[in-house]
Amino acid sequence: MLDDDETVGRRVRRQRLRLGMAQADLAAAMRRTQGWVSKVENNRVELDRTSIINELATALHCHPNDLLGRPYPVRGTESAWRAAAAAIVRELRRYDLAPVFDGVPRSSGVLWGELTALHARRDSADYTGIMERLPDLFRESRALAENSTGHEREEAFAIYAICCKTAHNAAHSLGHPELIAMACERAAWSAAASGDPMMPAVANSLRAWDMWASADWGDATALLDTSLHAIQREHARGDQLALRAWGSLQLRAAVSAARAGNAGEARHRISLARETALRIDTYAGPPVHDRHSLTFSTGNVLVHSVSVAVEMGHHAAALKEDARISRDKAAMLLSLQKSRRGHHHMDLARAWLWDGNRDRAVDELEKAERIAPQLVRNHPVARATLRRIVHAERVATRERLRRMSHRFRLDPERVFP
Repeated sequence: MLDDDETVGRRVRRQRLRLGMAQADLAAAMRRTQGWVSKVENNRVELDRTSIINELATALHCHPNDLLGRPYPVRGTESAWRAAAAAIVRELRRYDLAPVFDGVPRSSGVLWGELTALHARRDSADYTGIMERLPDLFRESRALAENSTGHEREEAFAIYAICCKTAHNAAHSLGHPELIAMACERAAWSAAASGDPMMPAVANSLRAWDMWASADWGDATALLDTSLHAIQREHARGDQLALRAWGSLQLRAAVSAARAGNAGEARHRISLARETALRIDTYAGPPVHDRHSLTFSTGNVLVHSVSVAVEMGHHAAALKEDARISRDKAAMLLSLQKSRRGHHHMDLARAWLWDGNRDRAVDELEKAERIAPQLVRNHPVARATLRRIVHAERVATRERLRRMSHRFRLDPERVFP
């Protein structure tokens, strides 16, 4: 996980010099000291909070992935997703051209079934498997839209939109900025043609996610509120799909507020999501197909309450919240998709590290990796957390040996050159 060709600090320095920016100017833009910038550039500060990474990239007028070196170098079968991602990008580029598809496309009902199978891979954080299957689904759904009319044509565009959402999620996890941007744009285009009143709100949630990259927390929240207003009527009457969309948008707004440092707003959004989750829990009607791929639940609200605390740097509150969850509602956590559980254990790893317990931090990081290996190994915060742990262990071991060497009367200059 740590064999980066170049350090983050060196990339920060190179980008700053490319702009002709002094350390003092970057420090002022970040509301930090020049000493902090110097430590970052000399890799004496580990950037293990998404908000700081995004704010630093914004100040340096670049994408966060440019500073992080994502996508990370991979070898062998781990690189298979790159070829699939290139194929997806080609399909998205030709979105308004006649689809290249041999034969007759299958019905929307069959294609929704294909998406359900794809969601199982999403829940397992199998991003390579997702990428490899998406190009054909994009082609076939686009062909169905071209060769059908009425409701069937609208359903084809809805399927295309969810394919965009799935590609967007995988691209974020693996660090492919071109696919991220293009999937977001095409999701909005296909959502507008889907005839589904919830689909534009789902597409807007992707736009809000992308706004985080440039630290536009306020714009992200404003966009999410626009989407919430658009589905207010369906939410009020208890439409199950609207409740899922509403709750998911509130959780995304909570993260936006947390990264902006607005604790009160973050807690308020979590409480609104919790109320919506309770309404879903008490639903007693027939099963509702999660066509928007949102998987919103009480369990998601619980882990987001921990995540929001970690985003604000409140490690004690995060650990206290996790203890309460683990005691009362552990089964809800186990029911979550593996990608969400992996994120949860990454959050806990950071909280335990900030609390000074490196052993517990390693335990949580190992749990995260076992649950969702591809997600965790490609996640910049997980990598930063591991680097901090490794550095702290090296420093502690070195100091312990230095004291022992002193007791043994060893020459310190020879032992510690």
